[in-house]
Amino acid sequence: QVQLVESGGGSVQAGGSLRLSCAASGRFFRVNAMGWYRQAPGKQRELVASISSGRNTNYADSVKGRFTIVRDNAKNTVYLQMNALKPEDTAVYHCHAVGVRVDQSRAFDVWGQGTLVTVSS
Repeated sequence: QVQLVESGGGSVQAGGSLRLSCAASGRFFRVNAMGWYRQAPGKQRELVASISSGRNTNYADSVKGRFTIVRDNAKNTVYLQMNALKPEDTAVYHCHAVGVRVDQSRAFDVWGQGTLVTVSS
């Protein structure tokens, strides 16, 4: 069973910074892509940023230049550094990971429970 443990959400004023962390735990052969999605009230879940095992990154246009995603492959952990936060960044942020199960026979696709980020104006 693969689990994602998230931390780092909270409340901050506009212009502030937060860092989210997400660690994959359990038994698996390999973690491939990891990423962060967010869902604001009344809106669909959207991709914020993703990073491959080779550290290729992809960002939503709305966060480019403000957010940075990095990963520590040795710890199977992904981080999202969020700077210059805006009220419209307020959402529940969910970690996502895909990879290969421990027996190497199947892939896994898992989500974290989510962490709330609130940005006040």
